[in-house]
Amino acid sequence: MDRYRISRRRFLTALGGLGAGLLLRPAWPDRPGRKPLVKPIPASGERLPVIGLGTSRTFDVPPGSEQSHALRPVMQAFFEHGGGVIDTSPMYGNAEAVIGELLGAVPHDRPRLFAATKVWTWGEQEGIEQMQRSMQRVGVERFDLIQIHNLRDWEVQLETLKAWKAAGRVRYIGITTSHGRFHDELEVILETQPFDFVQLSYNIGNRDVEQRLLPLAQERGMAVLVNRPFMRGELFSRVRGKALPAWATEFDCTSWAQFFLKFAVSHPAVTCAIPATSKVHHMIDNMGAAYGRLPDAGLRERMLQHMQAV
Repeated sequence: MDRYRISRRRFLTALGGLGAGLLLRPAWPDRPGRKPLVKPIPASGERLPVIGLGTSRTFDVPPGSEQSHALRPVMQAFFEHGGGVIDTSPMYGNAEAVIGELLGAVPHDRPRLFAATKVWTWGEQEGIEQMQRSMQRVGVERFDLIQIHNLRDWEVQLETLKAWKAAGRVRYIGITTSHGRFHDELEVILETQPFDFVQLSYNIGNRDVEQRLLPLAQERGMAVLVNRPFMRGELFSRVRGKALPAWATEFDCTSWAQFFLKFAVSHPAVTCAIPATSKVHHMIDNMGAAYGRLPDAGLRERMLQHMQAV
């Protein structure tokens, strides 16, 4: 979970007092007609908001507990601020069941929800049964996206996913990794296999996937979901006590979280980043990155140079 045990701090420059207080208030939901930034899924042209919701660790709490009840306003804030993509996995303990509980309790626009999970097991029948359990837990008749988690038994699971997609049991199929040691194998897989999505780790502090995997996803027409956009909280540690640069206003950025998220989703190959949080104010802050301008190539380079200097 990004930001796990690490406090979020915001830093504003050039403004103080009342002006800074106004900037800290999320203004976008109150502005009629303002919509979140979206990017297309290459396989279909369907557009997704560039900021989604990851659920690793944060949603692994007992269903029906005080902890799961406390997540209701988090989920509500996600939808109220334009969210759509919710990513989970059987690997995340109770997360799927908690998502199902929250979706049943929190008002939301069902067509906007883009429900994504993963298959994370060995064997054909085990994979089928796991995906069926995931549908029951999340409470959906079909997932928008099912991904093979960390390449586990990918050849076997891919055959099932292709059959499910052909039968309309899932809309898109994908594959994921959060480990650099799998990058070489993932590259070979992406070069030949018909995935709609790939999910991988990418952030301003770890840009290894820029060398080959992100360009390959573009070449192959695959959407990219970004996990660990905060480098599991390490990026916040690097900027603790540091002021956000004044020129961040050039891409409508008012916090370090938005700085890091806007860097990730402004890469041409990236479709959506999926930061995880269990805090309402963090959720609102994260969703702020889905509004306003994104940094262009020149500003991205300036962001990199700034992070090297802090």
